Amino acid sequence: MPLSKAEIQRLRSLRDKKHREELGLFVVEGEKVVAEILAAGSAQKFFFAELYATRLWMKENPKAADYLGATEVTVEEMVRISHFPTPSSVLAVGTITRLPLAPGALDLGLTLALDGVQDAGNVGTLLRIADWFGLDRVVLSPDCADLFHQKVIHASMGSFARVPAHTADLAAVLAQAKVPVLGCELEGDDVHGLAALRDAVIVVGSEGSGLSAAVKKCVTRSVTIPRFGGAESLNAAVAAAIVCDNLRRLTGR
Repeated sequence: MPLSKAEIQRLRSLRDKKHREELGLFVVEGEKVVAEILAAGSAQKFFFAELYATRLWMKENPKAADYLGATEVTVEEMVRISHFPTPSSVLAVGTITRLPLAPGALDLGLTLALDGVQDAGNVGTLLRIADWFGLDRVVLSPDCADLFHQKVIHASMGSFARVPAHTADLAAVLAQAKVPVLGCELEGDDVHGLAALRDAVIVVGSEGSGLSAAVKKCVTRSVTIPRFGGAESLNAAVAAAIVCDNLRRLTGR
């Protein structure tokens, strides 16, 4: 049975944060990312309420299609509901669940904090980096790209379902932290000189503005990555990966 105009409009409307919040729904699109999130057991964390797939995808993934009650759509219909210029063969709809940040959570383990990182692809990549290095959580300031933006989810792959991510007033929660707060800045101590830290917060700002003034006040130590060439700055995700690698290398876990 063909999708109705109302169904197509509803699915397309989820491109905008306003409609995602109104409906409490978000989209996950793409064969690989849907498979990654299903493999991560995300049905328990981010429940797939709906799934739309082409006949070929349903034939190749019969168990998932049956379990999720997939709706078969034509390639033409997928083009109309897709959130990307080049549509994939599967599009899932999940229910939005925002995880509250428990008091004192930052004092245990390693946290990656994002201060005003507005590029959705960067936010997704940062989630993936946190997953790679086994960080305990990611905290986003409210002015970061929306966690449930399609590009965030796509760039993070299955990490979206594996890494606890929270949106919170970053300056307020950092002010209460009892662990070192490391701010990634151009002017700071050489990251290679860090001592081993099993509990800490790593704060990354936007490439254009860096750390906000309020967050800077909470930083206990600024760290930088030595520059040997002429590049003005590093991509936020690249910088975070280098800092995380140094911390994990020092702690040996």
